[in-house]
Amino acid sequence: MSDMSSDTAMPSIENKSINGSTGLENAKNAVVNNTSAAASAVASHPATQSVTNGPVAENVKDQHAKTQAEFSNLAASRTTPATLAATGQQLTHYHSFFASLLSWNNPRASGIAYASIVVFIFAARYLDILRYAFKVTYLTLTVTVLAEVIGKLVISQGLTSQFRPRKYYTVSKSTLDSLIGDVHELINFFVIESQRIVFAENVFFSAAALVGSFSSYYLIKVVPFWGLSLITSTVLFLAPLLYKTNKELIDHYLTQAADIANQQTKQVREIASHHAARATETTKQYVGDYSHKAQEMIGSARGRSSSPTVVKAEPAIKKENVTSTYKTEDFPAAPKDEFKAPPSVEAVDYLKSDKPLIAA
Repeated sequence: MSDMSSDTAMPSIENKSINGSTGLENAKNAVVNNTSAAASAVASHPATQSVTNGPVAENVKDQHAKTQAEFSNLAASRTTPATLAATGQQLTHYHSFFASLLSWNNPRASGIAYASIVVFIFAARYLDILRYAFKVTYLTLTVTVLAEVIGKLVISQGLTSQFRPRKYYTVSKSTLDSLIGDVHELINFFVIESQRIVFAENVFFSAAALVGSFSSYYLIKVVPFWGLSLITSTVLFLAPLLYKTNKELIDHYLTQAADIANQQTKQVREIASHHAARATETTKQYVGDYSHKAQEMIGSARGRSSSPTVVKAEPAIKKENVTSTYKTEDFPAAPKDEFKAPPSVEAVDYLKSDKPLIAA
């Protein structure tokens, strides 16, 4: 008995791990085989064959192929246009891309783009996208962490690590360069178009932008931002479609409006030229009259300056009419003697002294 017990091999941890990994591989293979067998059975079922090969399936495949072809055409339209800006600058390839998208040359691609924008606007309005993004992130991490921990506790091998790729995905330099180039072209598209609209390179587009900005100025007071974005997207996509579907009728009315505008402009020009001619004639007449009067005034002034000045003599006042109010007695008598010479300085000094005038 002791020999038998000693010869019996005890299971080790390594054998257990090997057996566990082998069982996991067998379970995975069994699941894969069962899944492929079930898929084959479903695919070979008569009902499935009638659906996949019926007219509905053929129509779906046809529409899918046409949609792929239109998206390929839309992607191929991203070429630098041959037309230049008014300044002689080259436009970006996004000019041709958006022109093809908004002109509905590829209706399926344009319709899907418009529907995607509308869905995104409503999702941003009614769904908390950032919060749901965080929720998806923490749920994904919860599943991966729990699978890894439970696998290591149960079978000594994590489950998440089994699905780990052999090489992590990286963005190549060529892909990054093309992405940066596309972003650069997209930014330049908006910069160039805004300047072309401001400087009225195309009067129709500038007028449409004027109407849109004027309407947005008043609508933003009563319409939220998401509603204004929805209205703007609808106008951008549906206005070209309406014009394309009713091109003849719209062109007819546009031609009539242009003719009426030209007639009114012609009448305004004629009236303006008539009034300008009358104003010119009136101005010339007034200028002639004033120049004639000025010449007359200058001539009369020169004539007065050349003629001698005549001074009128004042009439003499008659003595009979003048009565004097003063008498002779009011004035002092006039001296009758001759004026004597003033005494000399020596005589004055001598008189001031106390000496007698006559010596004894």
